[in-house]
Amino acid sequence: MNLPIHHCNLRLGAHIFIASLALLRASFADEPTKPTAQPKVQNTIRAFIDDEAPGWRNLGSADFAKVNSADDTWSWHEDGLHCTGQPVSVLRTAKEYGNVEMVVEWSHQKSAGNSGVFMWTTPASIEKLTTDAKPGLPKGIEVQILDHGYTELMKSRGQKTDWFGTNGDVFAVGVQMTPFPPLSPDGRRSFPRKHLSKGHGEWNHYYIRAINGEVRLWVNGEEVSGGSAIEPPKGYICLESEGSPIIFRKLRIRELP
Repeated sequence: MNLPIHHCNLRLGAHIFIASLALLRASFADEPTKPTAQPKVQNTIRAFIDDEAPGWRNLGSADFAKVNSADDTWSWHEDGLHCTGQPVSVLRTAKEYGNVEMVVEWSHQKSAGNSGVFMWTTPASIEKLTTDAKPGLPKGIEVQILDHGYTELMKSRGQKTDWFGTNGDVFAVGVQMTPFPPLSPDGRRSFPRKHLSKGHGEWNHYYIRAINGEVRLWVNGEEVSGGSAIEPPKGYICLESEGSPIIFRKLRIRELP
């Protein structure tokens, strides 16, 4: 049966359309599928410190002894150990420690607060401070506890601010230590690799490991600073009072072999 010419043209056009559609689909199928862009996620490995594991214990009033503080400088309350900051002085542990690890949670109560934890302080320096009963600090490894506002305070006094940090410096006072980099300009301090400390009124978590002549500091879950080749690798542990109120709400310790 013969169809009219216009019917043939319609049928031919339909075949051409279908063939073109098939080729178009095939060309798309040959192209590799582009993956959907995903947001970049930074995975930060944070140390998990289980201070409830065997061997850990709290440090309380019976674990400390007076050195050169006033009678009201340090006081124990339900929410922790309070320090007035006056005078510049320390509270020492009742005994000396060698290899040890500590968890210290602290909060400065005012801007520009200054304090610290002294590891392996020498008995001779503690005896002198106790005998003299005057303001001063011992010899040992200081793990700095310094509020961020201290930088602005030094600037307002026209003093340099490049020699210290406010995120967990570790440095030797009157003893030997090789600080881990990055270093302060004079090479004496181990500056923290990351800035993780929170400001006054907030709580910070320090994990301190002092073992085999090394002191290492973790701030809020990440290791940031420290030093090695420390002499002597044994002594008292001290908490520092240096001009501003601070609260220590957790003091946990575990002795190591």
